[in-house]
Amino acid sequence: MIKSKYSYSLLTFAVLNLSMISVHANDDTNDLAKASQNPISSLISVPFEFNNNFNTGPEDAYFQQLSIKPVLPMTLNENWSLVNRAILPVLYQEGLVRGQEDKWGLGDLTYQGFITPAKPGKVIWGIGPSVVAPLGTNDRFSSDKWSIGPNAVVLTMPGRWVIGALVSNVWDVAGDSDAADVNSFTAQYFINYNMDNGWYVTTAPLISANWEANSSQRWTVPVGAGVGRIFKIGKQPINAKLAGYYNVEKPDFGSEYNIQASITFLFPK
Repeated sequence: MIKSKYSYSLLTFAVLNLSMISVHANDDTNDLAKASQNPISSLISVPFEFNNNFNTGPEDAYFQQLSIKPVLPMTLNENWSLVNRAILPVLYQEGLVRGQEDKWGLGDLTYQGFITPAKPGKVIWGIGPSVVAPLGTNDRFSSDKWSIGPNAVVLTMPGRWVIGALVSNVWDVAGDSDAADVNSFTAQYFINYNMDNGWYVTTAPLISANWEANSSQRWTVPVGAGVGRIFKIGKQPINAKLAGYYNVEKPDFGSEYNIQASITFLFPK
């Protein structure tokens, strides 16, 4: 991890330079872009998502998260598929209050499974379990609880658009009895408009709620947008994206705004 308040500038520089690489547009570019924006497509992908969070807590601390989020679809039979998603965060956080030490390490591992029709219609959907394993390497980055719950996604892809939402809620079922209870909700709507030569504009804020917190500390609600591009390095398709979000609602210790840069390796069948 890059332990600097200015690491986001390096990530931004990298994404912008990658996006300038020549892309050979063809009839498959738009289809590949839309498949990469569909959380439950048949496309194997390995995203690396850098989230750079600023002005966290009373000391305006910096918090960086690299999320490794591989997606592996599987065919169950001629009618149904199972899309497997994992999220492994690698974290660095400055001390939130004066005197608290900086820390870095792994966060809890999340698995999401979606059972979805193998031949979807105009409305694409999937539903399945979400499981959180307490693999965080320190108390600041882990709930110390095993948690489970449902997740669901629905989307549609008319013309150049990809529009949908993914929701999940997990509750703790085992773990450290002294740790705080877990009842956590996330919702991510996504709106993508695909343009020529692999370019697209996007908004995909991650809204979250901690139902165990009091009402004034419960919600994190970001707003913002970004731009991305599908291109190739050699024969390898890549999806690069840069976005920014401002939290219009957040807990007192929550981050004020976020710069997000991602690189996704795509593996079409």
